[in-house]
Amino acid sequence: MRSSRFFAAALTASLALELCGCSSVFGRNSKDIKEFTAYFEMTGEELPDGNEIQQVIAEKTGALCHEKWRDPNKSEAETIEEMIIARKYPDFIYGGMGQQALVDADALVPINQFWDGYENIQNYFTPEEWDRLKDENGYIHYIPVFSKTYMHETDPEYSGEAFWIQAKVLEWGGYPDLKTPDQYFDLIERYLKEHPENENGDRNIGYEILADGYLYFCMENPPQFLDGYPNDGSCIVNPQTLTAVDYNVTPTAEKWFKKLNEEYHKGVIDPDFAFMSSAQYSEKIKSGTVLGMVDQRWNFRAAENELPADCKYIPFDLVADESITPNYASPRAMDTSQGLGISVDCDDIEAALKFIDDLLSPEILNLRFWGIEGQDYYRDESGLFYRDDKQKSRSFNKEYVDSHFCRYGYFPYYSGMNQDGKNTYRPENQPEEFSSTVGGPVKKCLEAYGAATPGELIHEAAENGPWFPMWSYTNTFTEDTKYGRAKAAIDQVKHRYLPEVIMSDDFEKSWEEYMEAYRSCDINVYFDELTSEIRRRAGR
Repeated sequence: MRSSRFFAAALTASLALELCGCSSVFGRNSKDIKEFTAYFEMTGEELPDGNEIQQVIAEKTGALCHEKWRDPNKSEAETIEEMIIARKYPDFIYGGMGQQALVDADALVPINQFWDGYENIQNYFTPEEWDRLKDENGYIHYIPVFSKTYMHETDPEYSGEAFWIQAKVLEWGGYPDLKTPDQYFDLIERYLKEHPENENGDRNIGYEILADGYLYFCMENPPQFLDGYPNDGSCIVNPQTLTAVDYNVTPTAEKWFKKLNEEYHKGVIDPDFAFMSSAQYSEKIKSGTVLGMVDQRWNFRAAENELPADCKYIPFDLVADESITPNYASPRAMDTSQGLGISVDCDDIEAALKFIDDLLSPEILNLRFWGIEGQDYYRDESGLFYRDDKQKSRSFNKEYVDSHFCRYGYFPYYSGMNQDGKNTYRPENQPEEFSSTVGGPVKKCLEAYGAATPGELIHEAAENGPWFPMWSYTNTFTEDTKYGRAKAAIDQVKHRYLPEVIMSDDFEKSWEEYMEAYRSCDINVYFDELTSEIRRRAGR
């Protein structure tokens, strides 16, 4: 049931004006350019007025989009709930954890009823992949954005979950081969003892934990990785029995949280972690004082971009003991639980689809990710893209990037290779570009570990079963089902108790209290449903 606070806040006129002012005529440069509005249930930064490439794309496509992002001070999907109650929507919506609520509220148009003629959209997925997105009526209401790779993956960085540690800490420690949490924390403890403050006199934080909202996976899910399982997110899958196994109650889980409790009382863990928003977490990363953390790189990448080279983070795929083979890396998975939709309040569905279709054209994809040829990059005689030192330097200048680049990052795009089959989809992934932009401390670090890229420090992805990833299923749960209510109860209990477990003066007592509260959730209903879905996906 929806909280009453949504009803009090949602019916204001300002919400409709701020988020929803549907398409209008853009009159400053051309009366033919159509404006759309979009809301993304993710944190992000709005582009300043007059963004250069946004204007170029507008002139070429006849449209632009004003993007708004989740207020970090609001809870997950709160703005989505407000829209549903007010029945006022922007033209485009990326629902995140509120995606299914939008579908259930009939807030999104069935795009496959209108997409004839828009071949870039129809060819974005295979017919089999599109079928996975259809509801019981055969309708497709949204397009997953981060699920499509052209040809093959090219990211030299590692973007998934890992134990991260600053390059300068590794250099100080003589580049040790870190394989277990004990080795990882031992290095951080020793460095922190010798360097309680950074060169600016700011207190160093040995280990940071993000426990805010859905991003609390940074705190709760390491046990699945430590035991050598991939990121199914909601469970461990036993491939022999095709059953869902609960990683929250394994011996490794208890050992992991006991370790965090010990590190907290040693002063290694940020004492404010339990009271910190995701925005505050990002600011602490930007400060350069956080020596290490568990996170997905996509979540802290923007903050890391503002750090000096010696504070850049290096990934390690740690395991509970050295006999376990790490399994952190995964091939790009199709996330059927969320994506970009067109709302029922959009006054020109055809124009909205054309805008998406145009954004998937090779010319516009180049503008989105490489920029303007001759200004942001050059093309050699063989067709390879490259940047000179000035162009590379500008790509790290936040003021230039904000005023110039328009990636429309929550609209569909291809990762991997560029559509020409020669270049990568973005400059950072071009092998020559990456090697020339790696800072000295990171380069020294990679050389010490015998790697050319950070991605090579992580074990190669194993082949996952047809059920992977299970989080693409649990992300669709609502509280209209018993298993959905069980998931909500489990999340609530973990949010409530895990920070206390980490901070407690009596770990064993707090762990038992947590387990008692956890078992009071309807966990059997939840894991039975996951087992059924695993077997369905496996064709059993």
